[in-house]
Amino acid sequence: MALPKGRQSKARSRKRRTHYKAAAVTTSECTQCGQQKMPHRACPNCGYYRGRPILSTTE
Repeated sequence: MALPKGRQSKARSRKRRTHYKAAAVTTSECTQCGQQKMPHRACPNCGYYRGRPILSTTE
C-alpha cells in the first residue's frame, strides 16, 4: 500500500483548499409584495407562498 513520503505542511494543505468557498444566497422577488425572499420558501414579509397565504403575519 502506498504511503506519503513526508508530512504535508499546513500551508500546502490550506493552499489547496482556498477555492472551497460558500456560494452567495440567491434571492427572488415575491410575486405578492415585491420584497426579496429565498426561492422555494414562504415570504417572511407577507407570508405568501405560490400565491397562497401560508404564514400569518400580524402587524
